[in-house]
Amino acid sequence: MTTPPTGFWAQATADPGRTVLIAPDGEEWTAGRLHSAANQLVHGLRAAGLTRGDAFAAVLPNGPEFLTAYLAATQAGLYLVPVNHHLVGPEIAWIVADSGAKVLLAHERFADAARRAADEARLPTGHRYVIGAAEGFRPYPELLAGQPQSPPADRTLGWVMNYTSGTTGRPRGIRRPLTGKLPEESYLGGFLGIFGIRPFDGNVHLVCSPLYHTAVLQFAGASLHIGHPLVLMDKWTPEEMLRLIDTHRCTHTHMVPTQFHRLLALPRRVREAYDVSSMRHAIHGAAPCPDHVKRAMIDWWGSCVEEYYAASEGGGAFATAEDWLKKPGTVGRAWPISEIAILDDDGNRLPPGQLGTVYLKMNTGGFAYHKDADKTRRNRIGDFFTVGDLGHLDEDGYLFLRDRKIDMIISGGVNIYPAEIESALLAHPAVADAAAFGVPHDDWGEEVKAVVEPAPGQEPGDALAAALLAHCAERLAGYKRPRSVDFVTEMPRDPNGKLYKRRLRDPYWEGRSRPL
Repeated sequence: MTTPPTGFWAQATADPGRTVLIAPDGEEWTAGRLHSAANQLVHGLRAAGLTRGDAFAAVLPNGPEFLTAYLAATQAGLYLVPVNHHLVGPEIAWIVADSGAKVLLAHERFADAARRAADEARLPTGHRYVIGAAEGFRPYPELLAGQPQSPPADRTLGWVMNYTSGTTGRPRGIRRPLTGKLPEESYLGGFLGIFGIRPFDGNVHLVCSPLYHTAVLQFAGASLHIGHPLVLMDKWTPEEMLRLIDTHRCTHTHMVPTQFHRLLALPRRVREAYDVSSMRHAIHGAAPCPDHVKRAMIDWWGSCVEEYYAASEGGGAFATAEDWLKKPGTVGRAWPISEIAILDDDGNRLPPGQLGTVYLKMNTGGFAYHKDADKTRRNRIGDFFTVGDLGHLDEDGYLFLRDRKIDMIISGGVNIYPAEIESALLAHPAVADAAAFGVPHDDWGEEVKAVVEPAPGQEPGDALAAALLAHCAERLAGYKRPRSVDFVTEMPRDPNGKLYKRRLRDPYWEGRSRPL
């Protein structure tokens, strides 16, 4: 039997009738159709004046157009700039202007913010296209109209330029140098081999988080390139995810701990109504996962529950379920293509067991923060970079994270790590989500504040706050316990599970200078 080719373009040529994508509305796309759409987009972008090294931005939901943009950029030497569609106009404008995007693709659902962004970024009206209909945009089909479906000439590998979340300031683009190689000269699906995911092999990838997230698009793109059909979700709900896994026999997906928490909150009868035994790799990252949540997911889904640690800049570490059960709390050992070092504030390597700043080194190439040489330099020591996480390695090389350096609470000179407090709060059945951070205290500098999103049916107020403080008193040392609890209707997280802690913390520090 002949082994099918790897690389989407070769597969589409060899077997154009194979289904490669199931859209959120259930529509099936063949390889040939997706290939043709990507080719037309390349021709359309070139007709709009884009050349090798140029960027175009996309404010799109999960759908075929997002994957079309990805495939177009990566075969035409362009940079695709995915934009978080939950951002408001000025935030989108910053990314569009800073990236130098020459074309903006948007969806009518996000047209108001995208229009304001395009106006602020002074993007010509003729370079704005919308899926659907929206004032101030040209219809997306006009970008493709009259363009051939044949592969473009001068094909060369492009990249995705993701922007960091911006939770601590202006987001910065992560720009990797173009290699000048043909797309087929790079094994674009090799990344998934880190997790033991094989080409073809009956795999089906479920996209259950927004594709603008670095890892989500990387997992989806790599899956396409090694022959895995994609099943796309647009708006995630826990039961719909279970239904799609059952219906399409999905084998792997990228998840975040918030999704675990909400899946586990489903009534038992709902959980038991769907068959998830097809899952081989439920890989989670992007945020800390409380131990009790991780253990409950392993009890339910089995050994497919795996974890990685990485950043948009690169990675990372990986832990199988077996690794985690052997060493609870670990995020794993270094990928074969990366190295991990724990350094002190002077840049010296620390021995196993000592807490320090986590530094990573990718052996597959470097990056720079777009238009920010100072940040690029400041976050590096030699070939290693950091995103500010704190952690330690054990004697076997397993990494354990403590918290983000910027989120650490210093109370009376003692370091307190919010993730431990949040994990304790999440163990209470009345808590749907939780955050802990430092607020001003005249004597101690900071004291611990907890903010809680109550579980459905729970009434926020003094009684619940007292119950949660008593709960923490049984699980945390005195200096770690929250001194007070406030409640919010919904925690400010992005759809990838990343908590915008600054939005919660900043009001308490208004008019005061934070010690960190």
